Amino acid sequence: MYISQNHFNLRVISKKILREFWEKHSDSQEQLTSWFRETSNANWKSPREIKKEYPSASFLEDNRVVFNIKGNRYRLIVRINNDHQMIWVRFVGTHAQYDKIDATKI
Repeated sequence: MYISQNHFNLRVISKKILREFWEKHSDSQEQLTSWFRETSNANWKSPREIKKEYPSASFLEDNRVVFNIKGNRYRLIVRINNDHQMIWVRFVGTHAQYDKIDATKI
């Protein structure tokens, strides 16, 4: 996985997906809000830099990254668009919901 060498902050698309999730799972709001804020201000240039901030992050093909939320109770999958410095939220759900999807295709 390659992350652009540009030094622009990342744009996260879409906070609405995160908000809708934490409205149903209020115990995830603090961590998802923190993740959104930290990621929006990030200048990650490599997976190693992501791992430094999020040691439990997992990297999948097609620039997808899985973040554990709330002690692995929830999972967040994003796809990083290197050319446009954007992160697309692809999935947020419980661990049980995550186990039922193909994280490489979502």
